[in-house]
Amino acid sequence: MLLALIASLAGGIGLDVVAGDPPNRYHPVAWLGRLIGYFVPRLKAGSRAKERAKGAAFAILFVALVGAGVHLAAMVSLYLAGAVALAIFSAIILKVTVAVRGMDRHARAIMACLENGDLPGARQNLSRIVRRPTENLDEQHVLSATIECVSESTVDGITGPVFYYSLLGPAGAFAYRTINTLDSMVAYRDDYYRDIGWMSARLDTLANYVPARITAFLMVISARMLGADWKNSLGILQRDHNKTFSPNAGYPMATMAGALRIRLEKIGHYALGDSQEQASLEKCRTAIAMMKLTTLLFSLAFSVPAMSVLYLAGWWRLLLGLP
Repeated sequence: MLLALIASLAGGIGLDVVAGDPPNRYHPVAWLGRLIGYFVPRLKAGSRAKERAKGAAFAILFVALVGAGVHLAAMVSLYLAGAVALAIFSAIILKVTVAVRGMDRHARAIMACLENGDLPGARQNLSRIVRRPTENLDEQHVLSATIECVSESTVDGITGPVFYYSLLGPAGAFAYRTINTLDSMVAYRDDYYRDIGWMSARLDTLANYVPARITAFLMVISARMLGADWKNSLGILQRDHNKTFSPNAGYPMATMAGALRIRLEKIGHYALGDSQEQASLEKCRTAIAMMKLTTLLFSLAFSVPAMSVLYLAGWWRLLLGLP
């Protein structure tokens, strides 16, 4: 059983790196997004108290039901076809919850535009992966936002789902992705979403608390291994991690800013790191390399040991209902 889970970990991440994401019409996370979009207008209730209650109930029940459904499917695959079927199912679920190839592709599309002197094209590509307005950003702020997204997505799109896969199997990874999708769709602070999305935001903050901190530590090690400024990375992490609105996002972003010796800035919101050097395409390439190496380190240094300890403790047999 342990070998099947570890094989699924390697297979899921490997499949994502090689194949990337399927078209949205075939992507389970896109299906989640459409389902959430269907329910969102129905959460509007006319009063703040009712909207907060409905938003909280919806977020908790939606995550619980999705997680339970995936766990049931995992158990069925195991009981009907054995450990190999469970490994294949788990690898597929993990693959659709991580986004190594997707983040790489988005970042390189922006970089390609900048290499060709197409700043408007870079801004347009950037707008697909960030919430902030991009139409007036200069090249330095486009590069900054790209590197910020790579560093934050290392948690949201990779180590977060891997963390919960390591503890709860495929259901954990998919439940985490459900929380992340809810956060991206309804956790806004404007009048429309503020009350219906507050619980989704809280769940996302809670879910990312531990993965963000482990990831930041492993990013420092990645910086050392890649020849980036790991000492500065550690210093900026300690100094600037609490400057973002999110209590978690500042950890990977501050670490990346320090490693690259650059300033990452969202105008009017935060600035992480110091302008010791300018952001550049080469810095973006290093950020992508750090993302990939951190993924590998997270899998080897956290996931495999965690799954092994849980196996020895009997957790996986209990979770999967085995005698």
